[in-house]
Amino acid sequence: MPAESELVLHSDGSVYHLRLKDEHIADNVILVGDPSRVDTISSLFDSIDIKISNREFTTHTGTFRGKRITALSTGIGTDNIDIVVNELDAAINFDPITREPKENLRSLNLIRIGTCGGLHASIDSGDTAITEYSIGLDGVRHFYDIEESDEERHVRIAYEGFTENDVPVNRPYVAVANSELLSKLEHLGKRGITLCANGFFGPQGRQLRIPLANPNFNDEVDRFEINGLNILNYEMESSALYALGGSLGHNCICLCVVIANRKSQKFGVDYQRAVGQLVSNVLDSI
Repeated sequence: MPAESELVLHSDGSVYHLRLKDEHIADNVILVGDPSRVDTISSLFDSIDIKISNREFTTHTGTFRGKRITALSTGIGTDNIDIVVNELDAAINFDPITREPKENLRSLNLIRIGTCGGLHASIDSGDTAITEYSIGLDGVRHFYDIEESDEERHVRIAYEGFTENDVPVNRPYVAVANSELLSKLEHLGKRGITLCANGFFGPQGRQLRIPLANPNFNDEVDRFEINGLNILNYEMESSALYALGGSLGHNCICLCVVIANRKSQKFGVDYQRAVGQLVSNVLDSI
């Protein structure tokens, strides 16, 4: 049984940061970074029965064409994903009275919809990148005893070999999308590999006034290919989502609209409209 200091609950039994309980959470959960995007999603619902907000975490649960859906904002970064995934699982799979795991565990579909920067010439601003493999440059997975699959190990070893001459800044890991969700949603974009960074500027190769340790890194990883897939994009959440969510038995996938092309160094797309259309397409498909 986790101690009160480890599984922190409010007096009503809700989890500490999200303030959610089991009954607040649908089996299909759409994760977005921006709290205002939750309103965009729930505006498409036929009805809304739950609205809860605490810090950057806003949750709306309702129905869409007879399906119960939860929209939840995570904020930015894998550190927040660590909170969101663990607390979602705790809310649905722990008894708040006994603080013990329930006998029958729920499994969620965790679908991240967001924005990203394109890294490969084959993907343009306005396109959707679907993360089949996420290469984590963030380190969150290394704090957990999570078994690495043969598939993940194969991609990781290939990536480490490809980047072995770079200045070492981290120990990467690889996490893979849920195959069923990937098959269900692959028609909505281009499948590929995502680099999941632990920052927006230096970790994604942006230099303002501080020099970069690996200034040519983005040009180098553009050439990486495995299993017929290229590194398509940078984003900041997918690796921890896949690693932690998958380890807990949840089904995870990430779809992101490309709003900046790092190859052409151009930023420009009506991303609010593009993300709204992607949300609508995902709701129609799940």
